[in-house]
Amino acid sequence: QVQLVESGGGLVQAGGSLRLSCAASGRFFSINDMGWYRQAPGKQRELVAQSTSGGTTNYAGSVKGRFTISRDNAKNTVTLQMNSLKPEDTAVYYCTTTVRLTALTSWVVEWGRGTQVTVSS
Repeated sequence: QVQLVESGGGLVQAGGSLRLSCAASGRFFSINDMGWYRQAPGKQRELVAQSTSGGTTNYAGSVKGRFTISRDNAKNTVTLQMNSLKPEDTAVYYCTTTVRLTALTSWVVEWGRGTQVTVSS
């Protein structure tokens, strides 16, 4: 099993910054993508940023230039630095990873429990 533990959410004023962190632990064979999704009230969950094990990154258009994703493959951690936050960034942010539990099993997607980010105007 894989556990994803997020930290770093909170309340911040518009224009401020927050840093989210996520650590993957447990028994698994390999990790590929790590990233962040978010879900605002009444809206669908959406991709925020993603990083492959090779270092390729992908961002939602709404956060490009403001958010930066980084990861430490040796520690199985991923962080999301969020700058110039806007009220519309308010959401629950979920860490996610694609992992293989053994060399013989398929890739599966695992999710953290989420951390609340609230940006006041």
